[in-house]
Amino acid sequence: MATQYDAVIIGAGFGGMGAAIQLKRLGYDDLLILEREDDLGGTWYVNRYPGLAVDIPSSTYSYSFEPNPYWSRLFAPGPELKRYARHVADTYGLRGSMRFGTVVTGARWDEDESHWRVALEGGDSVTATYLLTATGFLSQPKVPDIDGIERFGGKVIHTTAWDDDYDLTGKRAAIIGTGATAVQLIPEVAEVVSELTVYQRTPIWVSPKPDHRIPKAVQRLFARLPFAQRAVRLAGGSILELMMIFGVVHYKRFRIGNRIAEQWCRAHLYRQVRDPELRRKLLPRYSFGCKRPTFSNDYFPAFTRPHVHLKTSGIERIDETGIVTADGDRTEIDVLLLATGFNLWDANFPAIEIIGRGGKNLGKWWRDNRFQAYEGVTVPGFPNLLSLNSPYSYSGLSYFTTIECQMKHMDRLFTAMRRRGARVFEVTQEANDRFLDRMTRKVGGSVFSLGRCAAANSYYFNQHGEATLLRPTSTLNAHREAVRFPLEDYTYA
Repeated sequence: MATQYDAVIIGAGFGGMGAAIQLKRLGYDDLLILEREDDLGGTWYVNRYPGLAVDIPSSTYSYSFEPNPYWSRLFAPGPELKRYARHVADTYGLRGSMRFGTVVTGARWDEDESHWRVALEGGDSVTATYLLTATGFLSQPKVPDIDGIERFGGKVIHTTAWDDDYDLTGKRAAIIGTGATAVQLIPEVAEVVSELTVYQRTPIWVSPKPDHRIPKAVQRLFARLPFAQRAVRLAGGSILELMMIFGVVHYKRFRIGNRIAEQWCRAHLYRQVRDPELRRKLLPRYSFGCKRPTFSNDYFPAFTRPHVHLKTSGIERIDETGIVTADGDRTEIDVLLLATGFNLWDANFPAIEIIGRGGKNLGKWWRDNRFQAYEGVTVPGFPNLLSLNSPYSYSGLSYFTTIECQMKHMDRLFTAMRRRGARVFEVTQEANDRFLDRMTRKVGGSVFSLGRCAAANSYYFNQHGEATLLRPTSTLNAHREAVRFPLEDYTYA
């Protein structure tokens, strides 16, 4: 059977679009981008809860080759990210390759035809020489396994499926979760409801948010003089890099950096919350960096309002009209808001069933043999597969750092393959093992191994207790290796 496409890309978020842009640069124009939602943008299309904004400076949250001079704030609100995604798709001619409302159920490597067969919901399938999975790290919503939740008679809303038509005004609301999403959501909900009860399992490190409006004059300057925005991007990226390197990755050598970050966040809490008991509840008991920290100026003050209540006792059950905690407290509510995050390690690695050479199941292999991927991109036994959301792939704090590292890796790999007249690549087991050993050693010196992470309940850790999501190196190292990895680490045919 003739192969239908040069490549199938699963996911039309920023990762998938970056991969498509790179493939088009390399001369692969026959692309199919499959997206389960009815528009592009990935997480920035799915999420639309009140308060949604990027949680790192906007200047670093964009492709370096396609800067946006028109961010309205230092931390751009969600709708601006959606507009930027549409702009990228239009600028690089990607819309014509996108098929929306299409659910991928699995993919299998056809050894006889040397191509991937991608199965679609409904029974159809497509074939492609190359398969790129860009399903995102945060794409599989997690619904808490709480006794009785299905019996609740009021409104239930997960932050990934926000109901814009439901009016929260005057309602008695409960929010489960105090992660990065909840930090943005809680102050907004507190403004309109009559009572708000927040159920916290794990507090979060929060630092001040220098979220200033960017004047129109500055936006025009960035548009006329792109180097000025590049300088701002460099400064913002350097600050994030220092936080990541000194506070997290090189914890063994620079524990003082981690302590400084903790004290900075602790001082922010103490400035905004006077009640010592409330401070105690909101103060994390784990090291900075074990769980993703965030920025906010209005999260802590929301808990000082008389109609906002923080509960830290575990939830025992949910009944038809309320929530009962382990200490016997019961709260009547009208609406239950789930800011419970995503299921990474049970459902997201990978997000679909992928069967490689000899019937090798990627999800099963990862769970049986540790989570691993060479340079966070490829896996032995899976020819012509680029798994863009893999263990050890996330570099730095901006997702765009990861995306552009992977684009560089693709450029080097596909150029080498073309020079050899090949159309099939596969990373060797030896190269994969060397990379895994190196990452494992480096994690050993990070906060994930040496810090106080037991109480973090962090999605950085998989079900085996290993922190295999983030690449434990500098972003400079990640970029350097993306353009210099040994070409003999792959076989070509």
